[in-house]
Amino acid sequence: MGAGRGALTAVAAAGALAAAWGIGIERYRFRVRTHTVRILAPGSAPIRVLHLSDLHLAPWQRRKREWIAHLASLRPDLVIDTGDNFGHPAALGAIRGALTPFAGTPGVHVHGSNDIWAPKPRNPLRYLIGPSQKEQSVPPLDTDGLDAFLEGELGWFGLHNDGVAFDVRGHRLRFVGTDDPHHERDDWDAVDAARGELPDGELTIGVTHAPYRRVLDAFVDRGADAIFAGHTHGGQVRIPGVGALVANCDIPLSQARGLSAWEHDGRSAVLNVSAGVGHSIYAPVRFACPPEVSLVTLAPKRPA
Repeated sequence: MGAGRGALTAVAAAGALAAAWGIGIERYRFRVRTHTVRILAPGSAPIRVLHLSDLHLAPWQRRKREWIAHLASLRPDLVIDTGDNFGHPAALGAIRGALTPFAGTPGVHVHGSNDIWAPKPRNPLRYLIGPSQKEQSVPPLDTDGLDAFLEGELGWFGLHNDGVAFDVRGHRLRFVGTDDPHHERDDWDAVDAARGELPDGELTIGVTHAPYRRVLDAFVDRGADAIFAGHTHGGQVRIPGVGALVANCDIPLSQARGLSAWEHDGRSAVLNVSAGVGHSIYAPVRFACPPEVSLVTLAPKRPA
C-alpha cells in the first residue's frame, strides 16, 4: 500500500507541475519557427512569408498583442493569416493593436470558425473522440468589422472561397483560399470560378484555416505549389517523444504542426501548418507546444 500511495503521489505531483508549466509559463513562451523552402527559380529574389494563425486574442492579453505587433520588425515581404483571430467577442480592438503595424505589407487572410462565431466552454476531453462541432447557440462575431480592418485598412485580400494574384519581390503569385472548412464553408465551385479568372503565376499558394484532407487534396488537384493552414494548435498539449494527441481535424497527427509535404494522386505540395499563437480562453494551456508564428522563406532552387 505504501509503494502504491507513493506512486500515486508522484503521478499527482508530476501532473500538477505539468499543469502549472502549461498554464503559467509555456503559453507565454512565444517563438518564431523558421523554415526555408527552395521553390523559386534559380537566381531570383527570396520571399519572406510571415504565417500568422490562431491568435485567439482577448482584450486583456497585452503581452500577446505587443509580441505580435513587434513581429513587424521582421520586415516580411508577405503576411498570410490563416484565421481564428478572435478569442473574445470584444477583441476587435486588440486585433487592431496587434496587426496595425503590418499596414502596407502585402497580405492575404481566411476565416476560421473563431472569426465567425464566439468561443464557448467545451470539455477538452471531447477532442479525443473527434473534431469539435459548431454549437447552435453561439453568438456571431463582428466578422464584417474584422474584414473591414484587414482588407480596408491593412490592404490584405480576403480569400473566402476566392482568389487573387499580385507581385511580391518580382514574383507573380497566385493565391486561392477557402472559407472555414471546419464547418464546411469551403465552396470549391466558387474557388474554381475565381481561379479561372486569375492570370498565370510563378507559384500557386493555397490558403485555408483547417487542414482537412479533402481540402489539401483539392488544393493539390488545382496545382498548388504550397499550402498554408492553422487550426490544429499543433495539438496544443503534446507528449514529449509522442507528439500531438489530437488535431481537431483529420490530418495525420505527424503533420499537425510544422513544414511537410502533402501528396495526392502523384503530385505534392509544400504544406505549412502553424501551431498558432493562442488558445481558447476556456482552455488556457499549452504543453510541449509553445505558441508560435512561422517565418517561411521561399528561396530560389540551387542551380543544377
